[in-house]
Amino acid sequence: MLAARRLTTVLRSTRTPAVRCLSASSRLARPSPSWTLSSTKLQWQQNGVRIMSNSRWMSSSSLPAHETLKLPALSPTMELGTIVSWEKKEGDVVEEGDVLARVETDKAVMEWEATISGTLAKILVPEGSKDVKLGAPVCLLVGEGADIGAFSNYAPQAGASEPAQPAASNEEPAAEQAPASNLPTHDTLKLPALSPTMELGTIVSWEVNEGDVVAEGDVLARVETDKAVMEWESTVSGTLAKIIVPAGTKDVKLGAPVCVLVDEGADIGAFSNYTPQAAAAKPAVSAKEPAVQKSSPAPSMPSTPVPVQSKPVSSGGRIFASPLARMSAAQQGIDLATVRGSGPNGRIRQRDLAGATSGAAQPAAISSAEYADLPLSNMRKVIARRLVESKQTIPHYYLSVDAHVDRLLEARAELNSALAGKAKLSVNDFVIKAAALAMQSVPEVNSSWQETFIRQYNNVDINVAVATPNGLITPIVFDADRKGLVAINGDVMSLAEKAKNNLLKPHEFQGGTFTISNLGMYGIKNFTAIINPPQACILAVGGTEKRLVPDESSSNGYRTASLMTVTLSCDHRVVDGAVGAQWLAAFRKNLEHPAAMLL
Repeated sequence: MLAARRLTTVLRSTRTPAVRCLSASSRLARPSPSWTLSSTKLQWQQNGVRIMSNSRWMSSSSLPAHETLKLPALSPTMELGTIVSWEKKEGDVVEEGDVLARVETDKAVMEWEATISGTLAKILVPEGSKDVKLGAPVCLLVGEGADIGAFSNYAPQAGASEPAQPAASNEEPAAEQAPASNLPTHDTLKLPALSPTMELGTIVSWEVNEGDVVAEGDVLARVETDKAVMEWESTVSGTLAKIIVPAGTKDVKLGAPVCVLVDEGADIGAFSNYTPQAAAAKPAVSAKEPAVQKSSPAPSMPSTPVPVQSKPVSSGGRIFASPLARMSAAQQGIDLATVRGSGPNGRIRQRDLAGATSGAAQPAAISSAEYADLPLSNMRKVIARRLVESKQTIPHYYLSVDAHVDRLLEARAELNSALAGKAKLSVNDFVIKAAALAMQSVPEVNSSWQETFIRQYNNVDINVAVATPNGLITPIVFDADRKGLVAINGDVMSLAEKAKNNLLKPHEFQGGTFTISNLGMYGIKNFTAIINPPQACILAVGGTEKRLVPDESSSNGYRTASLMTVTLSCDHRVVDGAVGAQWLAAFRKNLEHPAAMLL
């Protein structure tokens, strides 16, 4: 009875898309299907294709039963994906729930877990492949490890959706041995993604030379990503036979071949004139010093005299014009002194500019100006893009407050004296600690906007803005609310040194729940900062200055106090005005009573 029920279920399932394709292809001459019943599975055999009722394994006359895994949607808005790394290798056994690969979506780098078990027979899309479409075949699983060999030269069938960078190309796969007819066995190493958002890289320097022996884990090169300069470690061993992309090359695409490794040092000579087969992988721009340019003189104006209109009536040299007329004249390059106004007392209005000519007011002479076009680093490009995105998409509002820091300065002096040179606490260390503790009082500020929900964090990780020659970067002081001032000081000093030398690791600057930007050491009294998405707030800290404040206990009725101005930029989608004010009140209380931060 049970077998009959299974047979009925399979018969009813013959209207699946896979079966419809079979019946369409064999409509003219369709042999009768054959059924096989076993203790574990029910099979339907037709035209050399076997469909098993308890799995999706497919087989044909030339290939064993296998499963083609296609790229799934790992985020609600994902349309394309980048294969950052494969966590399984060909030949590995895969269990349901195992992580197959790490895939960069439009949001983050996600772990892709297997939904079935088997053995990984073929990787169709290599690491570093970008813009892989949803539904594109990326790998094959087989039920038996002995079937792997049948897929050594497998390529997806024509008409199937294929990734933007197919595996079956003439390019050598990254870090895989690819013998050629006239070349010894070698590995062509391609540029990997060294950060989740990396799209291009700059080869800052090679740490090994041609002919050097390379072991797995050795640093091959230092690569500038969109975040920092990272160390690229080798994943294979061998001898460096050829450097394809020299040091200083900019805008190298992910997956571009950059060097060649061989197993034997005697094979190096065969690669002396080697060039990669794919010309598209060549770097787009070579790094050169910006040349100082001198523009050619502007073409001379026509000799025809320009009619000068009568000057408008003015008083004491002032030209009367409406604000709209002034703005339009500035945009069109019109000198208002040459325009006759039609308004009261000769006031110039917008319509009076209709007959005016912009030739009367040429822009300032720039024909002989010297300039230098400075190239943009990857970090600078990303900073520019993110700042524009932040200002255009986040509804900023700003709250400012003055904090009395006399007690803080006294406490700092006492603690530094007690430390006796072991550490030197800064005002910024107190600011970080006060901000972290304020998060405990008002946790709503320790949140981020996630489009469909607001995420509130349990840990307090403070980003500290650090200026570097390449741009601004925000390393993270983790769990700042649980650390003492000395620990915070040590973290900030270490992170700042790494940032200035481009030695930060990705986990040291990617993430964070709140950002602090301090320009007080430059003499800035106050400023407003741009929010670092997806965070909800950023605190702008100004310098400390002496001011006269009322004091009823003083005989003069006033006293001199040290005040610091801070401005909180808030995302109104996450933090309402009252919530932002509550957080600032808690922050100011911590600054003005530093002893309370020890409780």
